[in-house]
Amino acid sequence: MSHSIELKAPVELGFVCTQEKFVGSLVPEEDGRLPRSEGGKLRVVEATEAVLAKSPVQVTGVQIPVFSGTLESEWDQMISELQGLGLAVHLVIMMGGVDPMDPADEEAALGQLRVPLEAAKRNGVTHVSATSVELWMQQGAERKEGVAFEEAVAQLVKLHLRVYREAGLEGSCIEAFDVEFLRPGEFTTFTDVGRLWVFVKAANEALGRRFFRCLVDAAHCGDSALEIPENEALIREIAAGGGLGVMHASSKTTRGCLATDDGWSAALLAAAAQTGELRQVFVEVFHHEDAALEALRKLDPGHGVDTRDGRDYAQVVADGLGSVTRILNGFVNRGWMPSARS
Repeated sequence: MSHSIELKAPVELGFVCTQEKFVGSLVPEEDGRLPRSEGGKLRVVEATEAVLAKSPVQVTGVQIPVFSGTLESEWDQMISELQGLGLAVHLVIMMGGVDPMDPADEEAALGQLRVPLEAAKRNGVTHVSATSVELWMQQGAERKEGVAFEEAVAQLVKLHLRVYREAGLEGSCIEAFDVEFLRPGEFTTFTDVGRLWVFVKAANEALGRRFFRCLVDAAHCGDSALEIPENEALIREIAAGGGLGVMHASSKTTRGCLATDDGWSAALLAAAAQTGELRQVFVEVFHHEDAALEALRKLDPGHGVDTRDGRDYAQVVADGLGSVTRILNGFVNRGWMPSARS
């Protein structure tokens, strides 16, 4: 397929396949099988193909959220079919029902992480991510500060080093494990990139190598208490410390069309590009009516705004890929990044 835009920057460009709803494409059915179309095709694969068909630029990677309760054979089939499209597949492990900061939940959290990591190793996946620092939308949770925060970080370091050892990550195909913070309300303690960096830095120091990284999502940065200059400064610090992972180009609050992100994606990508450590950029869009995200719409009605403007969601993601490519090419033109051609 020919593309109207050429990516000049030396980065892996892709998208997180969330635009066609978690429920109905990514969350497993009761029997552990992933949702399929009437023709029997995996819906997540169909949704990926729809974006590829409309993208104005060549896409090289895709991130897929994976959930406990899915049959391992389903993950194997999904990864194989996506790799067959010429894509590098990244898995995003979605934690549920356990609090990784709580020592009482350590074994359960370890179990939720180990199984998809085994799937990643079986299928040659080189990069994984996880929301493995906190329980999503925990009712009545109090923000950990001071000694309580230090203890939480110590427990998270213990958990992630156990994952590294017991899932056999050393010497495996997995090159990096990115950890994601979420916006206030979704998380209570790890709600900005600075707090995440405290944990990631401690984990890498304890491990003795730079393996864990910060997944920097522009939407969560925009919805955090930190302004753009504070996030830019932290990105520079994280990159200097070898902890910069995947960057998500995503719109704060709406999580829809990138035209609604108020400049956050471009600003944070620029900060990352100028460090020389920007390697992977993924566009992320959520469906404004996804049943799995009803709690987010109750938390902030702005999350339910329809930003499609007459398009389907595959086109919204494709347009985002085009916009991000233009931004990255601009960085190359200004000398902030080398050209992929050189």
